[in-house]
Amino acid sequence: MTRDEPTTPCPCNSGYPLQSCCAPYIAGLAPAPTPLAFMRSRYTAYALGKVEYLKATWHPDTRPASLTLDPGQRWIGLSILETSGGEANDDTGTVEFVARYKVGGRAHRQRERSRFVRQDGRWLYVEGELKGPGG
Repeated sequence: MTRDEPTTPCPCNSGYPLQSCCAPYIAGLAPAPTPLAFMRSRYTAYALGKVEYLKATWHPDTRPASLTLDPGQRWIGLSILETSGGEANDDTGTVEFVARYKVGGRAHRQRERSRFVRQDGRWLYVEGELKGPGG
């Protein structure tokens, strides 16, 4: 099975196939409708090595000049802890999550509260606050 097959599970752990979950957002076919869907798509982009999507969806005020992903880092799971904002009339939202990954066979966790803004109908990642141990 390849990552392009319709039954490949989405890396974001939504329980949906990649092609009907995060892939349309990453491919630019549609904007993510909520901060939660947007954050899941960014996690999936990290898992799949989609650097251009990550850079394009980073707010210009906080976007790093360059972004290089660690080829030895393998993303292995995502858990959503809390969301706020991001409703139909909101232009801001936050998502707190735990992302699990491995480097050199060793497991790590990153717990973060990410802040997003909606500009021109699209969500952008502004910044993330690390929240102590990975949950």
